[in-house]
Amino acid sequence: MACGSNPSLSCTWSMATLRSALPSLPCAPSRVTFARPKLNPTLPSFTGLAPLSPLLSLSSPVFFLLPFPVPGGTKKILVHLPCLVAESTSFEHNFTIIDNGGRILAMRHGKRVPKLNRPPDQRRALLRGLTTQLLKYGRIKTTRARASAMRKYVDKMITLAKDGSLHKRRQALGFIYEKQIVHALFAEVPDRYGDRDGGYTRIIRTLPRRGDNAPMAYIELV
Repeated sequence: MACGSNPSLSCTWSMATLRSALPSLPCAPSRVTFARPKLNPTLPSFTGLAPLSPLLSLSSPVFFLLPFPVPGGTKKILVHLPCLVAESTSFEHNFTIIDNGGRILAMRHGKRVPKLNRPPDQRRALLRGLTTQLLKYGRIKTTRARASAMRKYVDKMITLAKDGSLHKRRQALGFIYEKQIVHALFAEVPDRYGDRDGGYTRIIRTLPRRGDNAPMAYIELV
């Protein structure tokens, strides 16, 4: 530092003088590193929806790695799901953590039903109408496929009438279209079919229908 005796004169400071006047500092690191925070090791580890430890309680928090679309690809984000299920010690509850409305059902082996070339609601309405007509007149003519499909419903209505309880009557009222037929059925069936355990209808084949040559049949009450 070079300064004159006159205070009004300017002083000249050198960097070497300033550096020597400052206290010595420890050497700073050349590069700064950031450590990623680690997750709590007590949290349950999951692979997909199946836990690695299946007997873990649902009272502990649950984390999932879910892919999210981002510009240029996908990015996995850790998502926390709060536990809403009571604590349990069973194994099956661990596989129902996420419920988005989907259900896993078994294959419909051996569940084939006659479609009658109609959607389910129209098919049910057709079978209800045919059952009502058969119980009203005792004998109707229809195609063989429809006669075979309606047979079990007629037998079911007669079985309900043989029971005769109020609950069975209400079940029959929910299927048969005409209310008077239900009351007449419950009044006559115990005397007519009291000793018969099944087979309340009979199918008699007849000539094919004119026009489309569809196989026809008569179905009647025994």
